[in-house]
Formats: sequence, C-alpha cells, structure tokens
Amino acid sequence: MNITPLVWVITIAVTIAFFVYEFFVHVRKPHEPTIGESARWSAFYIGLALLFGVGIGVVSGWTFGGEYFAGYLTEKALSIDNLFVFLIIMTGFAVPKIYQQKVLMIGIIIALILRGIFIAAGAALIENYSWVFYIFGGFLLYLAIQQARGSHESDPANGLFMRFVRRILPVTDEYHGDRLTVRKDGRRWVTPLFLTIIAIGFIDLVFALDSIPAIYGLTSEAYIVFTANAFALMGLRQLYFLIGGLLERLVYLAQGLAVILAFIGVKLVLHALHVNELPFINGGQHVEWAPEIPIWFSLLFIGATITVATVASLIKTRGDRRAETAHLGAPDAE
Repeated sequence: MNITPLVWVITIAVTIAFFVYEFFVHVRKPHEPTIGESARWSAFYIGLALLFGVGIGVVSGWTFGGEYFAGYLTEKALSIDNLFVFLIIMTGFAVPKIYQQKVLMIGIIIALILRGIFIAAGAALIENYSWVFYIFGGFLLYLAIQQARGSHESDPANGLFMRFVRRILPVTDEYHGDRLTVRKDGRRWVTPLFLTIIAIGFIDLVFALDSIPAIYGLTSEAYIVFTANAFALMGLRQLYFLIGGLLERLVYLAQGLAVILAFIGVKLVLHALHVNELPFINGGQHVEWAPEIPIWFSLLFIGATITVATVASLIKTRGDRRAETAHLGAPDAE
C-alpha cells in the first residue's frame, strides 16, 4: 500500500474527532445508555468499519481488503474479551452504572494510545529485523496457552498491582460523583473511580501486548493495523452496555481466542521460516518448504472460530439454565 503522510494525518485526525464527539455528546453528562441507543451506535460503528474495509479493497486491492477484515475480526474479538475484564473491574470497584461510560471512554482512549505506540514500534522492528516474527509467533503461542487456561480467573480490581497502588495513594471510601480526586481535611484524595481507571489502563497495556503481535501476523501494513484497531475500539463503549448480560454467557470465548492466537502464532513462525535470515537456522537461508498461509484462509478460519465459540457458548449456557431450572423445580427426594 502506498499511504502518503497526508492520508495518515487525515486518518488520525478523523479518529480523534470521533472520540472527541463521543466524549462531549455522550459521555460528558453521566447517564446509563439505553439498549436502543447502544444498538444504534454499535450498528453505526460496525457498518462504518465494514464500509472502510470495502473501500480499502476497491482502492488498494482485495488482498489488502482481506487483511483488513481479518485484522478487524481478530481485534474485535480481542476487544470483546477486553470488555469482559472491564466488566470484572467495574464489578470489583462497584462503579455506579451512570459513571461507567466515563471510565470506559478513558479506558478506550488509553488503549488506542498504547496500541498506536506498539504499532509504530512493531512496524519499525518488522522493517529492520525479520527475526522478530519468531518472537511474535512464540509470544502468541504462549498467550494462546494462557488464554486456554482461563485468563479471567483472577480479580484485576484486587490484584497485586492494585494493592500496590492503594498503598501509595490515599483513596476515599466512597464515590464523589464522577470526580477523580477530592480535597478532604486539607489533603488531596483520589476516588475509587480514579483507581478503576488505573486498573483499566493496566489491563489495556496487557491487551495491547496481545493484539499488536496478533494483527501483525495477518498484515505487515501499519496503516491496516492502525485502522483495524481504531475501528475495533470505536463503538466498544456502546457494545459494553448492549451485550453486558451476554458477556457472561460467552463461556468459550477464551478458548476461541486461544485457537485464533495459536493459529496466528503458527502463521508467524511459518512466515519467519520463509523469510529466515538467522545464521543458525538453515544456514541463514530461507526455508522454502515453509508454506505461506493465504489471507483468505486466515479470514475464513478466524470468522469460523468466532462463530463456533459463540454458538457453543450460547448452547452450553442455555442448557445449564434449563438444567438448573429443572433441578429447582424438581420435588425434594424423600
């Protein structure tokens, strides 16, 4: 792709404009979004992301269009997983629903900034060091194992990092509206809302480490990496309120993401072998037998994995509810 600096500037400016609009129109006044509001805006942002992908395919070719859609699907799935952790954090800090929008918005902005930094760093590494694909691939395989074991078992709101933060910052026991700090007895205190944002920012860092190597396994175009991430994060706040109840029913989401991360990890290792320059592997020569997985197969595999994980999750939770209802309705054994 031939992306000029002007296109980059326009893309970043439009992205910032969307988030500024979100803050001043929807988030600035504390309220809990309705299902209708969340559904309309979620549909708008998803439609916009799909339209952008079609635009890339028409202008730059469907190879790049396919890379964008594969990246967008992967990042959207990882973002939904991110929402699950946000839900755990919100519950752990007992954040009132009318203030959750502000926390989510700040968390999403932090995520975009962190991912932008990692995108730039990843692009520079890939441009200069082909062996970085080995590191990315191995890292994703490790993350896939961790994900399959269950990445949400611990409580991020009361983990080691947050206990350390509580020791160094004076924290009030109660919320003070949507304020992050208050002055009491001549001293500045932080509110639980401030701690919630710190916890979400820390989780954003962890998820940025997941998502950027994953999408670089699908495309080496920094522009596609950035736009796929930006569109995956747009509308995430509305999606949180739209599928809040559904999140707890996606019991196989972690396993589905583990399969996707493992697939991309293997794809990266195969690509690293294909472009190998390390002297202790095949004498520094490219490994010709290492296949390059085509983007159409990656897109199909990722889409099928997300679909199977979602359907299987809903079938299991529905069966569990029926079994629980039948058990509660059954007469006690004498």
